[in-house]
Amino acid sequence: MGYWNSKVVPKFKKLFEKNSAKKAAAAEATKTFDESKETINKEIEEKKTELQPKVVETYEATSAEVKALVRDPKVAGLKKNSAAVQKYLEELVKIEFPGSKAVSEASSSFGAGYVAGPVTFIFEKVSVFLPEEVKTKEIPVEERRLLKRQRKARPLKPRSWRRRNQR
Repeated sequence: MGYWNSKVVPKFKKLFEKNSAKKAAAAEATKTFDESKETINKEIEEKKTELQPKVVETYEATSAEVKALVRDPKVAGLKKNSAAVQKYLEELVKIEFPGSKAVSEASSSFGAGYVAGPVTFIFEKVSVFLPEEVKTKEIPVEERRLLKRQRKARPLKPRSWRRRNQR
């Protein structure tokens, strides 16, 4: 047991804790961002009229994946599309959206998955400036299949009825 604890276990720990420094730095960046949320909110309220057309313009120029993430940010989506998210954050920095510079720097250093909280916060603030999404009446695939089956299924007639009508 001594060899296992002295030689093998430390190697496993080292293998699985490679990103611990990165996670700690990302947590620190998230903490500093959380402290500055109030000032960011105030800046957004002050510049609301200036920012709206710029935000809508940058939003329209992005890909569908990023548009979906801006409307409904999810951590899994941020990790999956981290390059596109980083590009959109850089566009927000160009239009001087409050708080986007710090989030963009943290995201480029640590990845969008590690700083998901600040990225989500910025995306929620951006979504306030966007016009309401017009939803078309589209039936989900599962409901369409169910409706198709209901149309195909005909009620069974009793055997006695079939025999009488065949003669």
